[in-house]
Amino acid sequence: MDKTSTQMRKWILEYIILGIIHKWGVYGAEIIEKLKSWDLIVAEGTVYPLLSRLKTDGLITYYWVESDSGHPRKYYNLTQNGKDALTLMEKNWLEMKNSIKKILHK
Repeated sequence: MDKTSTQMRKWILEYIILGIIHKWGVYGAEIIEKLKSWDLIVAEGTVYPLLSRLKTDGLITYYWVESDSGHPRKYYNLTQNGKDALTLMEKNWLEMKNSIKKILHK
C-alpha cells in the first residue's frame, strides 16, 4: 500500500501545483506557503524537483522578477501543454471521485 499511496500523493501534488500556478502565477516559496495553509505540508525538497520536472516535461515555464528583498524570484506559468494536462487531470479527478463515491456509498 505504501507504493500506491506514494504514487497517488505525487499525482495529486502535481495536479494541485499545476492548479496553483494556473490560478495565481506564483513563485516556488508561495506554492509551499499555499500548500501549508491548506494543511498539505510539503518540503522544499519535494516541490522544487517537481517544478523542475514539470519544466522539463514542457508543462510550465518561468520568468524572473526582481524583488524588494534583493533576490530575484522565479515565477511560474503554465504552457499550453500544461493547461491541457491540467484539464485532463481535472477530468480524471472528477471521474475517479464520482466512481469512488458510487462504489463506497451504495
